[in-house]
Amino acid sequence: MLEKIRDVSDLRALTPGELPGLCSEIRRFLIENISKTGGHLASNLGTVELCVALDRVYDPYRDRLVFDVGHQCYTHKLLTGRAEGFRNLRQYGGISGFPKPSESAADAFIAGHASNSVSVALGMARARTRLGGDYDVCAVIGDGALTGGLAYEGLSNAGQSGEPLVVILNDNAMSIGSNVGGMARLLSRMRVQPGYIRFKRWYRETVGRVKPVYELSHWVKEGVKGAILPENMFDDLGFYYLGPVDGHDVEALESAIAWARDMRVPVLLHVITKKGRGYPRAELNPERYHGVGPFDPETGLVKNGSLSFSAVVGRTLCRAAERDKRVSALTAAMADGTGLSDFAKRYPERFYDTGIAEGHTVSMAAGMAKQGLIPVACVYSSFLQRGFDMLIHDVSLLGLHVVLGVDRAGLVGEDGETHHGVFDVAYLGAVPGMTLWCPASFREAEDMLEQALFKETGPVAVRYPRGGEGAYTEGGAEACKLLRRGGDLTIAVYGTMVNEAVKAAELLEAEGISAEIIKLGRVLPLDAGPVIESAKRTGALVAAEEVCASGCIGGRILAAAGPNAGFKARLLNLGRGIVGQGGTEKLRQLCGIDAAAIAQAAKELKA
Repeated sequence: MLEKIRDVSDLRALTPGELPGLCSEIRRFLIENISKTGGHLASNLGTVELCVALDRVYDPYRDRLVFDVGHQCYTHKLLTGRAEGFRNLRQYGGISGFPKPSESAADAFIAGHASNSVSVALGMARARTRLGGDYDVCAVIGDGALTGGLAYEGLSNAGQSGEPLVVILNDNAMSIGSNVGGMARLLSRMRVQPGYIRFKRWYRETVGRVKPVYELSHWVKEGVKGAILPENMFDDLGFYYLGPVDGHDVEALESAIAWARDMRVPVLLHVITKKGRGYPRAELNPERYHGVGPFDPETGLVKNGSLSFSAVVGRTLCRAAERDKRVSALTAAMADGTGLSDFAKRYPERFYDTGIAEGHTVSMAAGMAKQGLIPVACVYSSFLQRGFDMLIHDVSLLGLHVVLGVDRAGLVGEDGETHHGVFDVAYLGAVPGMTLWCPASFREAEDMLEQALFKETGPVAVRYPRGGEGAYTEGGAEACKLLRRGGDLTIAVYGTMVNEAVKAAELLEAEGISAEIIKLGRVLPLDAGPVIESAKRTGALVAAEEVCASGCIGGRILAAAGPNAGFKARLLNLGRGIVGQGGTEKLRQLCGIDAAAIAQAAKELKA
């Protein structure tokens, strides 16, 4: 059946009896393709039936389906004409692993960060009302994203708005505490029965038109419900709550979604799903198969298991915690991703997973530091953007010793523009009193984290990339280090970009050009003096960085040198910082910051 589906019109032509077979085919397709390319496996296996029902009820090219985070949208992409693109999923030139409007009109909004879907969907619903549009709006949010405060800001406003809007809560782990007890389960089942739905629709279309009668009956109903059921948070926020619904019963889902859509009020539909469904290994260990590299579907073994900067930071923190009881670790729902799983097992009383709440994580760390602990908050660079206000207000103003492990800094590869950590140097540079270390090797990551923990004061960040180290493996925690002497030009770099600089120097040497390399270990506060002195002596400077142009270190060096610096300069960086998905090596080449680009810039300066 899957081969015959080229678009949603083919999907809607299927009979209800054919849908379970289609869902089984989709799961086999996802496992086969993700095992080759890598990607988000468990979350997508859990939402197959949900995406099938959504694309049968809604017209994704006209209606607006807003996925939260977006890592659960693979089935939706498959059903909207992108099956061939899965061969190059998340690769350069292939389809994105997240919704992307530039890729298809069926993707309503870009998504990669959590908890914003309800706010975005409400904005779309308000625009529809204001402009007289004829389309429906639905947000799909997971229970994990409900740990983020932004989700509640959106729910609070949307519930009181009166806008026709459906929010689907994809609940695959937690249970809504208020929905307990036998009577609650009975009423929940009744509320999604076809007969009840038909009665409710008839009731609204008849009695509902007589306002005094409807208001009286509604008041009585709410009184009875309140007497026998605990309060429901979503009802209190202004939503009509439906559910829970079996998220793997596609017929029940389709009926419930259609009913929710047709109510023409804010509705929250509670759907129960299981992450990893259909692949036992992912069902048993959904975190391991959340974002996974290429793997063997028979054994489940991931094909790339090399040591990473995240793992090195995690083991260094364990050693530090053994020596000093003040050391504590925090993360925002990324214990595995940030290398803190072992810390969590060894020091559970000193490990805090705050959920998808980066702002809260930073503020909590500030409170811990104020009272004498040494908190280390390990957060992905692109997610830490959400904690910017807290970095200034809660950490910087008091000069608190909060240590940040800025993971996934620089280009991250296949996750693309929503996940590249290319703005952190700019926004951390705006935080008063911030110290920023950029290790270029595993040994430097260990040494610089030790420096940050025990030898610095005030806010400190250690910035490191996704994955492993390159050819450079030396250690130390030096603000500035001369790696290679040369007389024709100066190359200034930091972090793992040092490997590109060394390759560039070798290319230049083959052409008779002698390059001096200065590696910056600490970029905030910046000691630009050694770089400026070297550039004045050689007459030329190339500063190469894997960050956006705004706030880049090369710009700070030129500002420190002044208008009469006495040397020519080229700044190589990522410009606006909006870079698509693909392998890191390929992206560096395309963005003009790899060894060949550095060497070419050097030759142009010396021409």
